Amino acid sequence: MLAYESIPNLPTLFFERAAHFNDIPFLWAKIDNRWRPSTWKQVADRVAKFAYGLKQLGVKPGDRVLLVAENRPEWMISDLAIMSIGAVAVPAYTTNTVGNHRHIINDSGATLAICSVAELSQRVMQAAAGSDLKTLITMEWPGSLPQGLKLHGWDDVLGMAERAKSKITADALAEEARSIKRDTMAAIIYTSGTSAEPTGVMLSHGNMLCNVMGAEEFLHTLPGLEEGKEVFLSFLPLSHSYEHTVGQFVPISIGAQVYYAESIEKLAQNIIEVQPTIMTAVPRLYENIRAKILRGAASVGGLKEKMLLRTVELGSKRYEDPTSLTLLERIQDAALTFLVRRKVTKRFGGRLKAFVSGGAPLNYDVGLFFLSLGQRILQGYGQTESAPVVSVNRVEMNDLRTVGPPLLGVEVKIAEDGEILVRGELVMLGYWNSPERTAQTIIDGWLHTGDIGELDSKGRIRITDRKKDIIVNSGGDNISPQRIEGVIALQPEIGQVMVYGDKRPHIVALVVPDPDWVKEWRRSNGKGSGSDWRSLLDDPTFEKAVRAAVDRANGELSVIERVRRTLIAEEAFSVENGMLTPSMKCRRHIVKQTYQDRLEALYGKG
Repeated sequence: MLAYESIPNLPTLFFERAAHFNDIPFLWAKIDNRWRPSTWKQVADRVAKFAYGLKQLGVKPGDRVLLVAENRPEWMISDLAIMSIGAVAVPAYTTNTVGNHRHIINDSGATLAICSVAELSQRVMQAAAGSDLKTLITMEWPGSLPQGLKLHGWDDVLGMAERAKSKITADALAEEARSIKRDTMAAIIYTSGTSAEPTGVMLSHGNMLCNVMGAEEFLHTLPGLEEGKEVFLSFLPLSHSYEHTVGQFVPISIGAQVYYAESIEKLAQNIIEVQPTIMTAVPRLYENIRAKILRGAASVGGLKEKMLLRTVELGSKRYEDPTSLTLLERIQDAALTFLVRRKVTKRFGGRLKAFVSGGAPLNYDVGLFFLSLGQRILQGYGQTESAPVVSVNRVEMNDLRTVGPPLLGVEVKIAEDGEILVRGELVMLGYWNSPERTAQTIIDGWLHTGDIGELDSKGRIRITDRKKDIIVNSGGDNISPQRIEGVIALQPEIGQVMVYGDKRPHIVALVVPDPDWVKEWRRSNGKGSGSDWRSLLDDPTFEKAVRAAVDRANGELSVIERVRRTLIAEEAFSVENGMLTPSMKCRRHIVKQTYQDRLEALYGKG
């Protein structure tokens, strides 16, 4: 492992790694249908040149710089260049609306923005009107000249050093950057805003370095990890704290190669092409993969479907109690490793050491599905305020019902009311422009996470719910909405779900049917084609089919958790309608605003 105590900041970590690996391929992007690499040396040189250009445009230490782009090499180059001159990166989601951007620009006081494609630049230009943001660097010309903004091409800024005949080098910038202290703010990451306007979380170089140190120690517990030879496939938004640290700075620390996925639609093909050795993702991706595998097997039917389901059955049984398998079952399980598990492994590239799940709770049955098919999946836990990872399961004691023990350098304790408290260098500097909220969240050095949980006998964290999301019914029972939603969402008929019932006698649910299931239901019932369910809202047969799925889920829930009434939503939860955050979490308050009257009406049905 690296000597992290001697590394003062993130750019120094990068430049030291770049000097070590030099001409080895580092960042890969698909251009003209071919994967093309940039070496460590080439990336370091571009960081130095772009940092020079930012200085020429007037960016000073402490200035905030908005960064809006899809995952690509220019994202990392820009991020490192901003930090190398002591400025502060403000990543923003590509899915943000003009209003989202306006809030972040005005709140952060960003003076310069870096954008990729024309559409993103146009949104930022509209949002910048009347703000302090006066300069826009764009990787693709937006097609119009904005009033009050100075426009520069990304390549033009990169070339400023050469045109000025400056002798700026990566070594010179690395030496300059060493003076940046660990407690200097490196980034303001805006939380997704599940219950309010996005809030800026101030993260220092030390916050993220602490996380990188802990993550590297964890990675070295994986079988066969080799420095300089690991491959990451980056597809989660780099504007999300999870990918920003784990998908960007952790690969830097171990000298891994980073491939940038073309899109979520091409992810499956990219996995086969790239053959990643480590993948990080949020639970929603694993849920989708599981659903596709099961649907694919069902569509083929016959022996293939039976073998898949038997593999899952025996693998699950082996995980939960290895001694429970009979001799015949052990023989079958071994045969299915050859007949099924090897084929699944090839679908994920054939070299995967582990899936790491974070960002939200992983449903136990989803994790069990992957393990039963021979795919190692390790659940972790964290939040933006902890830069972001707090804990992760280990290979030798992987318990799907927990999120593992704390990372190296992290302390965790449980408060009297069950809240998980975290302490260590990973704890954020605070909330931007919100000292009162900061004081309420960090008390005596302990980060109050807002999550409820417990520690098991091996020091692993088990999370039961979000403190503020807990439903307290009219009988005084505390009910976890995430648990209920996780069970219901596993039904093939259900695409999305939100349960409701605070201060009410029982639970009701708002459900969004799964589009692929809707297509099949229409075909089987002679109701036309397509995945749109809105024309079926008054069809009692359709409603009965959806309700049957919820009833199956109820069989796995306790009496107080069971859903008594169901409402079918008129549209899917999405980022565009404000019901999902950019990181695909349900914005409960927005959904409730839209459907509360209709949900309340369910209680009048008895």
